[in-house]
Amino acid sequence: MRILAIISGEYGVRHVENLRLHAPKTWTIETWKPPGIFPLIIDYPEEFLPPSFPESDLILSFAENKSVAELIPEIAKMTGARGVVAAVDNEAWLPRGLARQLRGWLERMGVACATPKPLCSLTEKDYKVTRRERETYQSEVISEFAHYFGQPDIRLSIDKGTRTIVSAEVRRDAVCGCARHVAEKLIGLSADEAEEKAGLFHHHFPCLASMVKLNDYNHDTLMHESGHLLQENLAGQLKPFRQTRYISPDGFVEEKK
Repeated sequence: MRILAIISGEYGVRHVENLRLHAPKTWTIETWKPPGIFPLIIDYPEEFLPPSFPESDLILSFAENKSVAELIPEIAKMTGARGVVAAVDNEAWLPRGLARQLRGWLERMGVACATPKPLCSLTEKDYKVTRRERETYQSEVISEFAHYFGQPDIRLSIDKGTRTIVSAEVRRDAVCGCARHVAEKLIGLSADEAEEKAGLFHHHFPCLASMVKLNDYNHDTLMHESGHLLQENLAGQLKPFRQTRYISPDGFVEEKK
């Protein structure tokens, strides 16, 4: 698969570095850095684009300027791309209404578009747009990308006797590499502590999503939502191995498996 990644700064650079380290060897990843300043209204997108782009199957937008969204349809046309993933890890970079417009513009061109909010909510069939809503899509190239990168999928192997994690296989990493980072640190932890510590490891990576509180996420932040997604992936696997503590009125603590 041929990928063109649009990057503005360190946020996108870190994503691309992780992709190049862990993506299938058959993928090629080129990058383009857009201008840093745009007018309030872009009348002619081609004025801000190079004469040509490499042919691409998928465009990944990690841009940190909302004006870049107005360039993406023209970039898709120039590259022949069949799919676009435009990350929403910060609403200042791609506001909700503009994300909806971008999906519409590309749909009319016959180009699939996913705008996952946060980026690590992307799966092979859908992605989050609010805390309780997921948007579906149909695109072979986006699904192929999301098979390897998107909503974290870590498969745990837990020793029944000691109730400790003996291995953590990353089946799908976050685009930034956070899931792989967390998985390495889970080895040797008990089932009782792993979920909570996974949240701490996630924040210490650090997560690249915004810390701005959003109404459509119940006044929570995209960084916290990203952590919840990772913890939810682990919770069901850990539950059968946890010990439940019951506290009697006299303060005696009884542990039951």
